[in-house]
Amino acid sequence: MGLQHGGTSSTDIQVEELGEGKTVADERALIQQESAAIRASFREEDSYQRHNNVAKLLYIHMLGSPAHFGQIECLKLVASPRFSDKRLGYLGIMLLLDENQEVLTLVTNSLKNDMNHSNMYAVGLALCTFANIASEEMSRDLANEIEKLLGSSNTYIRKKAALCALRVIKKVPDLADHFVTKAKNLLTDRNHGVLLSSITLVTEMCAMDAGILEEFRNAVPLLVRNLKSLVTTGYSPEHDVSGITDPFLQVKILRLLRLLGKGDHQASETMNDILAQVATNTDSSKNVGNSILYETVLTVLEIEADTGLRVMAINILGKFLSNRDNNIRYVALNTLNKVVSMDTNAVQRHRNIILDCLRDGDISIRRRALELSYALINEQNVRVLIRELLAFLEVADDEFKLGMTTQICLAAERFAPNKRWHIDTVLRVLKLAGNFVREEILSAFIRLVAHTPELQAYTASKLYAALKSDISQESLTLAATWVIGEYSEILLEGGFVDEETPKPASDKELVELLISVIDSPYSNYLTKQFVLAAVTKISSRRTTTHFEQERIQELLAKYTTSPELELQQRAVEFASLFNLGDLREGVLERMPPPDLKATVMGVVSENKPVGSTHSKDGDLLGDDVVSTPVPEASSAQRNQDLLADIFGTSSTPAAASPAPSRQATIDNILDLFGPSTTITPNASTSPSLTAATPTPSAFSLPQTQSPPPQPPAPKLTAYTAYEKNELKITLTPQTNAAKPGVVMILARFQVIGGNAANGINFQAAVPKVFRSCWLLDRTAADFSQLVQSQQLQMLPMSNPIINPGAVETQQMRVVAPVGRGKTSKTK
Repeated sequence: MGLQHGGTSSTDIQVEELGEGKTVADERALIQQESAAIRASFREEDSYQRHNNVAKLLYIHMLGSPAHFGQIECLKLVASPRFSDKRLGYLGIMLLLDENQEVLTLVTNSLKNDMNHSNMYAVGLALCTFANIASEEMSRDLANEIEKLLGSSNTYIRKKAALCALRVIKKVPDLADHFVTKAKNLLTDRNHGVLLSSITLVTEMCAMDAGILEEFRNAVPLLVRNLKSLVTTGYSPEHDVSGITDPFLQVKILRLLRLLGKGDHQASETMNDILAQVATNTDSSKNVGNSILYETVLTVLEIEADTGLRVMAINILGKFLSNRDNNIRYVALNTLNKVVSMDTNAVQRHRNIILDCLRDGDISIRRRALELSYALINEQNVRVLIRELLAFLEVADDEFKLGMTTQICLAAERFAPNKRWHIDTVLRVLKLAGNFVREEILSAFIRLVAHTPELQAYTASKLYAALKSDISQESLTLAATWVIGEYSEILLEGGFVDEETPKPASDKELVELLISVIDSPYSNYLTKQFVLAAVTKISSRRTTTHFEQERIQELLAKYTTSPELELQQRAVEFASLFNLGDLREGVLERMPPPDLKATVMGVVSENKPVGSTHSKDGDLLGDDVVSTPVPEASSAQRNQDLLADIFGTSSTPAAASPAPSRQATIDNILDLFGPSTTITPNASTSPSLTAATPTPSAFSLPQTQSPPPQPPAPKLTAYTAYEKNELKITLTPQTNAAKPGVVMILARFQVIGGNAANGINFQAAVPKVFRSCWLLDRTAADFSQLVQSQQLQMLPMSNPIINPGAVETQQMRVVAPVGRGKTSKTK
């Protein structure tokens, strides 16, 4: 740290004093005292003390205290003719400066002078400093000096110049072409240090520029020769690391070969033999050998290698899985996850050891092994792998369970040998991790049960037994509640289906189980809703006794005063169904099986969202208006009769208001813009569409419908809304048959004169719509009038300043309210 000529270094004394400080406050006080003394010494311009003061300052900087006031003194040391001063000055510059500081511009001239110094070590200091702190401006200024030093006869300088060239092309990629010729020459160098730095430079250049990459493809034979000499050479004490000759250079060559061989069959063919030789001759008992083998595997998998070579590379990764080092196992699993799609069969050979990694103590290894296990599942091994995954699910951490339940159920859905096995697998998942099951998985299971009538008694029995033993798993509770409520008569008629003989079931057992669920501390808002619906369905079955029906009525009556609005509403509505007699059975009959659809197919990572892959394109302002099919008059009349029976009004309303057509609403909106030809869709398509629309049932599931054919685009008409004070505003409305009741309006603004219009603020309003509707009170039906406004949404104006000759625009959307009643407009 810069000894004084007289004996003991003052820096050594300072270090001793700092070490003797008993508290942080003592240390901080001593540093402040010493920093003040150094500042005073700098002001005296004592050239003999400058070396020691900078050394002290660097030590203070290492302790985390401010030392920026010594930057200029470092520059003065660099300008000194003495090598020891230069060395300390450059060290200070590298520590106290970075590429963003203005002081750095003062260093450029010193670096240029020292790069031409007669002492190679002084040149080395300048190159080392440049490689650490060079900015874009400095790189442009000194690029020619670096290029000249790349041709130096001194290997020490060539090595450092290559690293400086690397810094230059990272800061200024446009200068990469300047170093191509010199870089080619460096690849023929016999010095390992020069070769190492030059290959690093070439690798960066090839990764940045595809043109340079093509130029260096011719260097593949040369690189292969260099790698072969490293592999076949005997013991070299100068470069030996754990019995392997220069592993650092081997790794660099393999990385460059990976770039040059990617997508090029000829280059890949040239390097196939040497890669096989490296893979077979490298000792894997030590970490040095494993690093070379890993780079070899990555290179083989990246280039256009032979099939046999790829299999060998995957076998090396499989061998890594047996290593005791967690890092090596993690790297192997991570790489196998990337290549499993290339050659699944080769990875399948290591399935057992991959499954063993699920029991590893390292959570990162368990996670990677789990993701790889998902990718290995197919029709042949689905039983074995799912059994292993279920065993791991039983002991897995909570953070794994959501992804595991999703992947296991998806694999069962895709590769299940039969429906019985599929149902058993999902049941096992619900038992083990029912609190970590996605809604999509639960819905898929319900669809599966509904479409498998031959297994409904079996499934209901299994779910009953599972729910009876454990009511803490939410998804298990929901599935069991739904199935028991839907298929209770199957259980009561056929009994609980066991592996041996059926056991008789009673409605009392079913009702008691569901009541225990709704009263349990694990019951939440959703569970209670399911239970209320399930017991109501059970009460409508002919297999349910009168006593249990009364018990269910008492339960519903209890929840008619629930403070939770949804539960109260369900209880009131369900309780009112008991007054309908035989009609109640029709209302609560078994639901038709919903449409079967795939949940999600393919291998999905556990941290990716799982759900419907359907993507909805948003409209102009973000929220879509759902178009509902208009039922025929006969179905509307039937629905009115049904509602009248349910709510106790025996007579049909005499003067029922006709349902307004969507086109009438659109006409009302268009009337706001003045008289003009009304834009209407092709009317000839309406009858066919109405006839093709199925009649929706009050209690059926919504069915997926194909979109109606689109009518031809109507001719758009522009309406002049304002034309005064040299400003003209036109409004162009547009309708879409796919979104009835929605009118898109494009406003155009332009100035008529020669002056610009500034600060334009366009405002619009829509009329109110009076709508009649039925409101169901808690005690009686009440007829009232509602006033509901149409919705107007406006995007910002394209530009509030309108220049002469320019046309600015603004988008608006008007949405008509959905519902019955007569629409009146306000002018």
